[in-house]
Amino acid sequence: MRIIVTNCNTTQEMTEEILRGARAAAGPGTAVTGLTPGWGPESAEGWLDSYLSAAAVLDALRTYEGPYDAVVMAGFGEHGREGARELLDVPVVDITEAAAHLACLLGRRFGVVTTLERSCGQIEDSLYTAGVLQNCAAVVGTGLGVLDLGDTARTEDAFVTAAERARAAGAEVLVLGCAGMTGLQRAVGGKLGLPVVDGVAAAVKLAESLVALGLTTSRAGSWAKPLPKRRAWGRG
Repeated sequence: MRIIVTNCNTTQEMTEEILRGARAAAGPGTAVTGLTPGWGPESAEGWLDSYLSAAAVLDALRTYEGPYDAVVMAGFGEHGREGARELLDVPVVDITEAAAHLACLLGRRFGVVTTLERSCGQIEDSLYTAGVLQNCAAVVGTGLGVLDLGDTARTEDAFVTAAERARAAGAEVLVLGCAGMTGLQRAVGGKLGLPVVDGVAAAVKLAESLVALGLTTSRAGSWAKPLPKRRAWGRG
């Protein structure tokens, strides 16, 4: 089985970090390849970045030439998943949806701990579209930018502080609200006493399951193939 994991930004170091988490979650015989868009923002933090990122990721997937059986979109709350499902003939699993659906199996309500507060509304919209916002107790920011997550000790402390706010709001399960937080669940899970779901790992396992079951995107209606027409894909 071959899975592509798409970073939502152009920072190659983050792609490598996401890949480490994805490969750790993948089963034997699953090959995981990282895909970094060739243009777009260096980190996705806000609506403008998100829309630019979506177009860049779709462009990267459109032009990717290697074989693959599924795609994991590793941008938490970022746009583009619906377009990718129209574009591709393989299952497309978004880490936001994947993490939320798994969290719903572990507790009545979950909380998302993310980066900057400005991302919270965008994540809530993504959860609403996925049909799971009603199970979300809170989306809480740590105050850290995406590119700040490399400072492990600082990130852990900020996550635990924000997670306490989510638990106080009623969260029984926690979700890592950024692909750059991949692997953090091992460090903070014991401190919090709550299950912590990593969206990258969740998405990889769900992608494997869909491929193994022979399932892919429905073409009946919403995610029908794009209409044939001329499309100009601009760069830079």
